Amino acid sequence: MEAFAQTLPFTLRDLRALLRQPWYVAITLVQPVIWLLLFGALFKSVAQVPGFTDSSYVEFLAPGIVIMVALFSSGWSGMGTIQDLDRGVMDRLLVTPVRRSSFIAGRVANSAVGIAVQSVIIVVLALAIGASFPNGVIGILVLISFAALLGMTFAAFSNGVALRARKEETMIGAVQFIILPLSFTSATFMQQDLMPGWMQTVSRFNPVNWAVEAGRQAATGSMDWGYIGVRAGLLVALLTVAGAFATRAFRSYQRSV
Repeated sequence: MEAFAQTLPFTLRDLRALLRQPWYVAITLVQPVIWLLLFGALFKSVAQVPGFTDSSYVEFLAPGIVIMVALFSSGWSGMGTIQDLDRGVMDRLLVTPVRRSSFIAGRVANSAVGIAVQSVIIVVLALAIGASFPNGVIGILVLISFAALLGMTFAAFSNGVALRARKEETMIGAVQFIILPLSFTSATFMQQDLMPGWMQTVSRFNPVNWAVEAGRQAATGSMDWGYIGVRAGLLVALLTVAGAFATRAFRSYQRSV
């Protein structure tokens, strides 16, 4: 309870900042929306490729775009931490008895809320352009849960990088270096067994692919709870590692000032 009580103020602080600039949500949605609309139209004939199991490419693509929204949105979570460093907010925080992990948890929880809102928008847009989610509300909720789980993981990692780098330029370079390869070595845009062999191998160890495949199966597939549970467990384990990395980075910053 104490940890929750200390985390909640940080989460509400970030949510209030988000409410003051709602255009941030729209801006982070621009690229995924473009991909959903343009890629969905440009590659719709992919559904006719032998071996492609979905009847509609838009229906195949939509769950992947939901996961990509989480990845791109959470990847920039550390920018707020850098702003706090530059404004001296972090130094004032260090003289309080608040747990260092509560600051990270607050940022991570804020990312999860934002991702849930963005995911709902993408789902509604996908439905509007012809996608369907055969497993209904439950499947959509599981998909959004995977998006939030992946987003929380990368939000923690992003804040850890921010506390290590402490410069916006370094932060931007690190995020782009990680996000783009993970995106294009996942099954976001193409069915995994139709990808080149080396990409299939890489994708097995790609957390983005874990979320895409499990979320897609939950929303549009046969709902294999064993498969979904294993991927959820892997992402929870990765979130724990990312949270530990961010907390250690915070303590390292504390020792340096």
